[in-house]
Amino acid sequence: MPDHNGTHGGQYGALFGGVFDRGGADLSDAAWLQAMLDTEAALARALERAGLAPAGSGAAVTAAARAQDFDAAELGELAALTGNPVPGLARALTRRVGGQAARAVHQGATSQDIVDTAAMLLARQAIDAAKADLERAADAAANLAGAHRRTLMIGRTLLQQAVPVTFGVVAAGWLAGLDAAAAGLAQVRRTRLAVQFGGAAGTLASLDGAGVRVKALLAEELDLPDPPLPWHTERLRVIDVATAMARVTASLSKIARDVTLLAQTEVAEVREGAPGQGAPGQGAPGQGEPGQGEPDGGPRRGGSSAMPNKNNPVAAIAILGCAKQVPGLLATLVASAEQEHQRAAGAWHAEWQPFSDILRLAGSAAAWGNELLSHLQVDTGKMAANLAAAGGLPMAERVTALLRNALGGPQAHDLVANAAARSTSSGLPLRDVLLAAPELEERLREAGVTAGQIEAALDPAGYLGASNDFITAALEAHRAQPGGIHGR
Repeated sequence: MPDHNGTHGGQYGALFGGVFDRGGADLSDAAWLQAMLDTEAALARALERAGLAPAGSGAAVTAAARAQDFDAAELGELAALTGNPVPGLARALTRRVGGQAARAVHQGATSQDIVDTAAMLLARQAIDAAKADLERAADAAANLAGAHRRTLMIGRTLLQQAVPVTFGVVAAGWLAGLDAAAAGLAQVRRTRLAVQFGGAAGTLASLDGAGVRVKALLAEELDLPDPPLPWHTERLRVIDVATAMARVTASLSKIARDVTLLAQTEVAEVREGAPGQGAPGQGAPGQGEPGQGEPDGGPRRGGSSAMPNKNNPVAAIAILGCAKQVPGLLATLVASAEQEHQRAAGAWHAEWQPFSDILRLAGSAAAWGNELLSHLQVDTGKMAANLAAAGGLPMAERVTALLRNALGGPQAHDLVANAAARSTSSGLPLRDVLLAAPELEERLREAGVTAGQIEAALDPAGYLGASNDFITAALEAHRAQPGGIHGR
């Protein structure tokens, strides 16, 4: 398993693999081939344990089942003759085993048993890798939430300034999504992975009454759950795994989109860091600028091929690039669930690449998410400056609440709306408009509202509602998660 600076040379190959093959699971052709061989080897061991294959068959098949000894390209060409690569693989494996032990190769199985079980083995690996990265990302989000409980910033709704929030409550929202996605992966891993073994039409008739035992032994050999019956044309397991992975990319894409917006030049409230740049979340960017070029003049982190000044949020962009591919892939898997009788004509075949791609993309997004949040730099000064530059307008709701009892709801709303419009058109702070306009001053005096009360209502630190409670609740829920931060 490579580190996150390398790739497996999977679907995207070397050229695009740095972005889309960044996860910790290997989903390359070689990995698929090995997973299918592992299934064949486990079947041979199960058959031997059940007394249906000669002694030593399991060990002989296992020793021969090494992906590096098979030609994946040749198997791909043979797949054009049979519709899938397993018949060619089974023949090649039989030749490599030889002797009496070769009788155990593929006995009782059909091609779909081998491919589906291999898919479950790869899914388990992909889930474990993605979950580990999600948990690290969630720990980083928890650190940000705790460190920035009182870091004021403008809240934004419909991409417009709203009421003040804290960056801590923003990070707590990110944390909740990551924890939910990780919990979903754990549940699917525990309840929805399963061995596939049904033979020609899902009855295991060729095993003469020993099918149920062999199925159970196969599951034991592979450490996969043993389902009540084969699921050749009942594809909810595939959909459930893919959906859990789609939830991973959904939770990460929300974070990534927030970061791209907060990192815009005109906003500049956060920026991406990179490994080796010091602890995240410590004031304005410093401690080594992100994206410095290599000593030999190579590309720098966040750089542009055309604009030397650029510092693009690479991790966030890569997450979004992964996430935007997943819904269409998931839709293909859902559409493929309509499968005829005991074996699908094409729908099963349509699952292979989308399923593998979803595992790969979700794992890559999770790896990027871990890097993004672990090294995110928060500019608290810029957050404060942006909030101050709003001229008090984000506090209009609180001022309206102050006036409501004295003036009534509609009148209070209209008065503050007019004052806000004057503030916007004149460039004066809302405070100055409210306290300096004679007609407003008279109405406020009649309502018994003092200048001191207006000043207090315009203090954003006093209008954070339950933000601190929400942060505490999110952190407590995270600590309770298996794998979450403990004792902080």
